[in-house]
Amino acid sequence: MNLKLELQTLNDKLDKFRRKLAAAEARGDATIVLQFKKEVATVTKRIASIKGQQTREFSKEGVALKALGFKRVLTKAEQADMGKLNKSVKGLVVVHPLTALGREMGIKDVTGFAPAKF
Repeated sequence: MNLKLELQTLNDKLDKFRRKLAAAEARGDATIVLQFKKEVATVTKRIASIKGQQTREFSKEGVALKALGFKRVLTKAEQADMGKLNKSVKGLVVVHPLTALGREMGIKDVTGFAPAKF
């Protein structure tokens, strides 16, 4: 399963368990409260694990991109015509600073990574 999709489903489950826990606490049902507290703890632990796994993947991908031979910030004209740029440069990878990979790499501008100078 895709990590992003799994994370989303786990967050949905966590929300559902928290709502059921609040309802059980309002009723005063001690056994159900205990059960949902355990469920919330296990789902929270799994969410933390998946977030760590995502961070490792983005870090690994960032290292691979930085290992490419050439990188530079893309101009506004190049960003406007990405199709032409991708056709002219073999192996170009564009990273936007607002994506998870861009935040992980710490870039400030739209940057292109390629094996050769472009």
